[in-house]
Amino acid sequence: MTVPAPAANAATSDVLAGIVKAPLAVAGRDAVPSLLGLTRDRLADTLREAGIEERHLRMRVGQLWHWLYHRGAADFASMSNISKDLRADLAGRFVVGRPELVTEQISVDGTRKWLFRFPSRGAGRPVEVETVYIPEEGRGTLCVSSQVGCSLTCSFCHTGTQTMVRNLTAEEIVAQVVVARERLGDFPQGEKAEGRLPAEGRLVTNVVMMGMGEPLMNYDAVRDAMQIFADGDGLSLSRRRITLSTSGVVPLIPKIGGDTGVMLAISLHAVRDDLRDVLVPINRKYPIAQLLEACRAYPGLSNARRITFEYVMLKGVNDSAQDARELVRLLRGIPAKINLIPFNPWPGSIYECSSWDRIEAFAEIVNRAGYASPIRTPRGRDILAACGQLKSASERLKIGERLALEAMIGSNGDDD
Repeated sequence: MTVPAPAANAATSDVLAGIVKAPLAVAGRDAVPSLLGLTRDRLADTLREAGIEERHLRMRVGQLWHWLYHRGAADFASMSNISKDLRADLAGRFVVGRPELVTEQISVDGTRKWLFRFPSRGAGRPVEVETVYIPEEGRGTLCVSSQVGCSLTCSFCHTGTQTMVRNLTAEEIVAQVVVARERLGDFPQGEKAEGRLPAEGRLVTNVVMMGMGEPLMNYDAVRDAMQIFADGDGLSLSRRRITLSTSGVVPLIPKIGGDTGVMLAISLHAVRDDLRDVLVPINRKYPIAQLLEACRAYPGLSNARRITFEYVMLKGVNDSAQDARELVRLLRGIPAKINLIPFNPWPGSIYECSSWDRIEAFAEIVNRAGYASPIRTPRGRDILAACGQLKSASERLKIGERLALEAMIGSNGDDD
């Protein structure tokens, strides 16, 4: 493999553009539990422990579920079909969890990115994640994070350069969807936000677990959150409009399909083990042959429920005609489509994006073989919201400071 030379350092002002440098206070323990993110069974158990009589449990769970996920209630006071006494009792015991919204950025193409801050969940500092909304004609896709940082260190991914801090809870995963819908005005009686949005219907129609982190490394919380997304009496997203993307945690791929029934996307990015070992290091544990066998075993796989294989186009690395032909050979017999993703640059990356001619030539080969291979047009690059660019603000500031220091040292050396 030929690794391209490191790209020139970005200006510090570009790295910090649009980011609010808010101080991070040290958080204490979480004093009040939240009802957001609990499955129906866990919500029933929680209410039972709070003293709700068994004969009323099913009704109370249904009422709370409706207010939390269908109406988007942010507090108990607005839950008008629950008695005042019970609302007061619930408010004394629980909260309807919401993260701190640190920044909201809107790209020139309408893409929105939110930086959310969550409590530390123990000793240490609060943590941050980014969530991205991509509006298109007739649909709106929300890209949701599952971890703070990532442990997989994919070499082309900005998030992979951030230290793994912790898993997000189911509450924190669900809260990203709830707050996004609030900000967009996508709940009943909500005021529709200004800007480029779908003209009619729901504003969040699709959810993809493609944000920060590897979802299958946070299995239980991601499973519970996706079941809440799909619940017909709540957020009510079709399972065919919920997609989990994995870099290849092979043993859990068929399991998540059986537990949730959602769509699957695989971050493939290479057709040879030696190259994928570098680009996606989990390949050293679960090589391509094992990964594709797990895909063939995915529950419900059919021409109507295809697996999406994501393939980032890296100049001189994985973009040859031979790579395209080998990709076709590898996927033979798997109901699949291929998403070609132009590489989205980030400060300090050693990779460059393939030329547009090379991307189109690659797409022609896989299209001729019968695979739908749309080229995913980069969205939100100007606010670092595109695929592979997500990172917490504090980590991005560290990078900006490091690049500025390197530039200063380099200029001093030139003077000598």
